[in-house]
Amino acid sequence: MHIHILGICGTFMGSMALLAKELGHHVTGSDANVYPPMSTQLQAQGIELTQGYDPAQLDPAPDLVVIGNAMSRGNPAVEYVLNKGLPYVSGPQWLADHVLQGRWVLAVAGTHGKTTTSSMLAWVLEHAGMSPGFLIGGVPQNFSVSARLGDTPFFVIEADEYDSAFFDKRSKFVHYRPRTAILNNLEFDHADIFPDLPAIERQFHHLVRTIPSEGLVIHPTTEPALLRVIEMGCWTPVQTTGAGGQWQVKLLSEDGSKFEVMFEGAVQGVVEWDMTGQHNVANALATLAAARHVGVVPSMGIAALSAFKSVKRRMEKVAEVRGITIYDDFAHHPTAIATTLDGLRKRIGDAPLIAIIEPRSNSMKLGAHRDGLPESVVDADQVIWYSPANLGWDLGATAALCTVPSIVSDSLEGIIERVKSQAQPGTHVVIMSNGGFGGLHGKLAEALQ
Repeated sequence: MHIHILGICGTFMGSMALLAKELGHHVTGSDANVYPPMSTQLQAQGIELTQGYDPAQLDPAPDLVVIGNAMSRGNPAVEYVLNKGLPYVSGPQWLADHVLQGRWVLAVAGTHGKTTTSSMLAWVLEHAGMSPGFLIGGVPQNFSVSARLGDTPFFVIEADEYDSAFFDKRSKFVHYRPRTAILNNLEFDHADIFPDLPAIERQFHHLVRTIPSEGLVIHPTTEPALLRVIEMGCWTPVQTTGAGGQWQVKLLSEDGSKFEVMFEGAVQGVVEWDMTGQHNVANALATLAAARHVGVVPSMGIAALSAFKSVKRRMEKVAEVRGITIYDDFAHHPTAIATTLDGLRKRIGDAPLIAIIEPRSNSMKLGAHRDGLPESVVDADQVIWYSPANLGWDLGATAALCTVPSIVSDSLEGIIERVKSQAQPGTHVVIMSNGGFGGLHGKLAEALQ
């Protein structure tokens, strides 16, 4: 069957393409912006990519068009599909029908940490010999691909609350019907499709409604929005993590790189790993709870986590030039920015730390998070904010509210010059964006040579 995917370089759609290829389909796709790591991963798998949405790519007609949620009415390829009456479906629906049917789905939902936690969970099951399938919105370094079918009934999925398609406004995760569900955290995000936090809570409750009574829901005790979701009605056993929960930790190092795990008061073992930050400790606890639900004893899960290698673009060290270390990170929400910088600060001590931030997500462009930004960067020594041409609010005014030195730059060249003038051996530079950022990481490393 020939499947053509519109919006194929999105992390979800690109991962779905790999699964379709593995099932034996002929897969092609197109996107407005073809950039790594997804483009290189797809090309390595022999999936043909077209830049742009010229309807000519749909002639001869594929057997099925899978339409990504970034596509809207007015897109030339979408209009062609509708006018010609070509069969089409959303990505989550295709996945539910062709991959997840009849499998034990372990879903990881939440505003932050979905990619890292689903990568941890897939790795813990792999380490335990369970060979799971998975679909993750990033490339876990323990696997080097973002999706695979797997050889057993177990399937780990990053369960996103974003909508499914222009013709299906339900959250993607409503299609997945998990048996094991991690609800990591819940804050306001996706201001382009949700009016407020209660609207997102309702979608999370739609997910909770689909989890069987023999399943398991895992959530932290510290998230008021998730407690409200559970209070709307829950028909499934619940396990809690964190303060006062069944799963708890005792930090053995301030940066979160070593901690003891307790379940119902009994010590299960010590995780010692390369990750930092309280957020990753919380992700690990939820992972161990979910893995235990499918039969992985905590001591085995702890051994797996100690060999976990993180995800590309999650505090990924991309270069070290003349003693200056450059990291690539996907953070694009004030909470994620704050926890990431906090974890790095605790690891590097007093070493100079420069944060470069691109407000690129739809919520950022709409200004939904601007009030939280000044507070999110307190652990940096200085911040460079990149102001793209289409930003609809005054980034300079936000930068002026920061308690650490902050400047706004509207060009990559300006950012590079600033870093060159400020960085010295021992400086750590974190580049934060949920896009390609114009290849800044490589350009900066080259300029620092």
